[in-house]
Amino acid sequence: MIIYAYFYIEPLLETNLEIPINNLKVERVYHDLGARHELEKLLNDCQEKPPNYLLIRQLQELGDNSEIVKNNYQKLTDLGIKILTLEVQKSINLDELKWLENTIKIDINDPEILETIKENKRNLSLKKGQALTRIKALPPPGKAPYGYRRGKDCYIIDRSTAPIIKDFFEQFLLFGSLRGAVNYLAKRYGKKISVSTGSRWLKNPVYRGDLKYKNNEIISNTHVAIISREEAAQIDRLLGRNRKLSSKTASAKHSLVGLVSCQKCHNSMIINHVTQKNKKKEYLYIRPQNCPLTPQCKAIPYQDVLKKTIDYICNHFPKKVKSFDPQKIEDYKNKIQTQIEEKKYIINQLSSLIQSNILDDQTANLRRYTLNLEISQLRSQLEQLPPENLKKIAETVSLPRFWQDLSEAERRFYFREFIRQIYIEQTSKVDWNLEITFIV
Repeated sequence: MIIYAYFYIEPLLETNLEIPINNLKVERVYHDLGARHELEKLLNDCQEKPPNYLLIRQLQELGDNSEIVKNNYQKLTDLGIKILTLEVQKSINLDELKWLENTIKIDINDPEILETIKENKRNLSLKKGQALTRIKALPPPGKAPYGYRRGKDCYIIDRSTAPIIKDFFEQFLLFGSLRGAVNYLAKRYGKKISVSTGSRWLKNPVYRGDLKYKNNEIISNTHVAIISREEAAQIDRLLGRNRKLSSKTASAKHSLVGLVSCQKCHNSMIINHVTQKNKKKEYLYIRPQNCPLTPQCKAIPYQDVLKKTIDYICNHFPKKVKSFDPQKIEDYKNKIQTQIEEKKYIINQLSSLIQSNILDDQTANLRRYTLNLEISQLRSQLEQLPPENLKKIAETVSLPRFWQDLSEAERRFYFREFIRQIYIEQTSKVDWNLEITFIV
């Protein structure tokens, strides 16, 4: 029994070829990458020594259009060759080969089969076009994101809308509240957007100067950014903190909301507003939500908890970052930066390789695209590193005066930047202790 196999890969769309023929003794394997040279060789070899079986993944791999597929199929079957498609097979042995022969019947003149091949070819052509767009780092089709307009080869700043979205990012960075930033746009500019749209803006790489495609691959520095890399990293940290909180808690006006829990009953603690009859003055208390204990854990004045939280940060946060070694961060950054520069050097050499006929345009573009992806991933690692001036930040936040000069919204921002959780342990009816787990 003689078995041949033919496989075609579109280099713009596939990187790995998985073929389920490891359990078969295949005499010859023909493999085309983009062109059809091996297919021509297969057709000629089959004239001289026709096999019993020809294994392919899909019918459309036998040519560039349905007519060529049909002609090549007929040429091969006229030689007595049984053509079997393996698109749904993970692996195959001789018994399964016989099973496939008995179950898969292909009538190449069937209009439905020909129409399926045509449809698959159209889809392939569309995907190739999208892949070429990615490889050339061109903007994807469709309307430009708010704040940009389409240029010849990239997005360009829309001077009428970019200041609005820049102000949106600044509001979020200042107060750490997505809902607050959305409301600010509506009041300041009359620009009404939903909270979900605001969330997409904050996460969208396009405002950082990057392009993200449907396959989730990101190419860096393709156009002018609206926010800096440092601002983007800070936004990501804030979104990460807020993700653990409910939407209302994330935008709450009091700085401690969502951060405090009771060490005794292990429940989160909420803010209660208390007023006296016929009086405007309001009292704030913080108490466990749905405390299961009997008697229940007591409510504590909010201002007392806030004061102890600030005192704890001033006394303990500098000690927490004392062991922080900025040199290690610097060394790691230099290592990543060196890798980035090496990849940039390779990209700069591609043009000369094309001129020397060592690489063709398509191969060079594909290599450039792959290198740009790797550079984007390395830059992402850099953005996730803690700030090098962390010790100076610790010195600043350890000053009680620093916290006194902040509004509640500003305090909320800094608390969520450094605090993972605040635990309150009630030791008696009136006494209680506070402990903070820092993110650093």
